[in-house]
Amino acid sequence: MNIKHEMNFPKDAMRVLKETSRTFYIPITFLQKELKHTVACAYLSFRAIDEIEDHEELSNEVKHSILTQMSELFKQPFNGEKYLQILEPVKSKLPEVTLRLSEWLQACPKSTLPYVMNASSEMAFGMAKWAKANWSIRTREDLDEYTYYVAGLVGVMLSDLWEFCAGVKADRNLAIGYGRGLQAVNILRNQKEDLVERGVSFVPDGWTRNELFEYADENLAKADEYMKSLNKQSILLFCRLPLALAHKTLKAMKDGREKITRAEVEQTVKEIQID
Repeated sequence: MNIKHEMNFPKDAMRVLKETSRTFYIPITFLQKELKHTVACAYLSFRAIDEIEDHEELSNEVKHSILTQMSELFKQPFNGEKYLQILEPVKSKLPEVTLRLSEWLQACPKSTLPYVMNASSEMAFGMAKWAKANWSIRTREDLDEYTYYVAGLVGVMLSDLWEFCAGVKADRNLAIGYGRGLQAVNILRNQKEDLVERGVSFVPDGWTRNELFEYADENLAKADEYMKSLNKQSILLFCRLPLALAHKTLKAMKDGREKITRAEVEQTVKEIQID
């Protein structure tokens, strides 16, 4: 059955994944078949949702409406026709990864599809909530909630998959810290852009950039702790690359640079496979 699924797994899914998420495409290829296909489909699903949340031309009301309906669709066998009806008014504005969501879910191994559907439903719900609130992050609790919905819950889903597919047990709270840490680095990297282009700030009231750096450090420390429980090489490699890139990007920003270079990224990819 695995061999058959390997043959049938759409090349298009990996192509779109590579085009939309270079950071995760490489580590996903390190995983073994069932996990590789599941995680690829999950990331395509998350990206499909994310493209709606981030869309510059859609109003917050439209985002809230679409994402809320998507959250409900994920709670049952996915109805592709209904999904396209929901998107119809804004279809021409949406990218391929969002329009083809049904295909990504169909490509997911049936045994692991419920994990992907549950996480996608929760993410769409959370993003809908924060779109309605215009991403008004006032407190640390707000930031914790937002970073959970967009990244922390991904860590929980992955930990569930490690256990289900490979018998690897990992701490879910540390997994949330891992996701939050990556998201905090993204927030720091895009802080100016988010404010100028979207009029949105993910920085709690009274916080300076220093507090954001501390928040990222604190959560990346949990991510480092999370790694210690992973005893399967392919899963370890998968988790190691995004974390290494986050640490290096954070250091670069503390040193006054905007981000790391493409050469540094390529060097990091080599390093994590040698260690």
